[in-house]
Amino acid sequence: SLTGGMKAWSLAWNDADVATTSAGTRVIQLRRTGKGCLSYVVGAQGDALVIDPSLPAEVYVGVARRHGWTVRHVLDTHIHADHLSRARQLAAATGAALRLPDQRRVSFPFVPMRDGDTIAVGGSTLTALHTPGHTDESLSYVLDGAIAFTGDTLFLRGVGRPDLHAAPAEADRRARALFASLNRLRALAPETIVLPAHTSEPVSFDRKAIAASLRDIEPWLVGWLSSEQAFVDRLLARVPPTPPNFTSIVALNEAGQQPEGDPTDLEAGANRCAVA
Repeated sequence: SLTGGMKAWSLAWNDADVATTSAGTRVIQLRRTGKGCLSYVVGAQGDALVIDPSLPAEVYVGVARRHGWTVRHVLDTHIHADHLSRARQLAAATGAALRLPDQRRVSFPFVPMRDGDTIAVGGSTLTALHTPGHTDESLSYVLDGAIAFTGDTLFLRGVGRPDLHAAPAEADRRARALFASLNRLRALAPETIVLPAHTSEPVSFDRKAIAASLRDIEPWLVGWLSSEQAFVDRLLARVPPTPPNFTSIVALNEAGQQPEGDPTDLEAGANRCAVA
């Protein structure tokens, strides 16, 4: 049982270490258990960056402090529709640079990230890849050519939905962009570890990272990507129900604001950003 019931369960979290081949660099996956949101702290040599924060700022500050890191950069992979981003709040709390994909959707200052841009953390390098489809601005981030933080573009058993805030013709265009983005990710080394921004199931308190290599994902993904038109038809025929309150959540994320009262009132329910 959990004090606070389902609202508290929405914000309950646990973490897991992700195995890396980068000496001195550590990747920690923070899992918002009831919501299925996954975020990441990458730390090395006293510095850290955070990707897709979906938990209160103090969670990431506490994780960084326990490892002797200072949060220097806060990144989102895209403008989220299923949960409230805590990126702006975390950047304000730590003095970190707020880095978002280059776009004109948000109404607050940020450092734009474009395809090919890099960030150093310790001796490691994080490189931005433009992977549109779920949203036009979507980025993936690749750490030392070995780990891909794929946001809502590629999941372990599905791909991002292209239809949110989109008329049918726009959803079709985004689906075609997603086809190209997935093929771009497939071109990474087969042993690249995929770390998405969501999982479709409640997360166990088992400290086992939710991750898979591109080699493991390839058997089902190759069937989806046999042709662009087949991919578009299959994708648009399988989109799940629209996330509850997504219009309100998107508006708040574009404004960089948190709602009055309990944010879990808006975020209730599982995420619905994947097509499986």
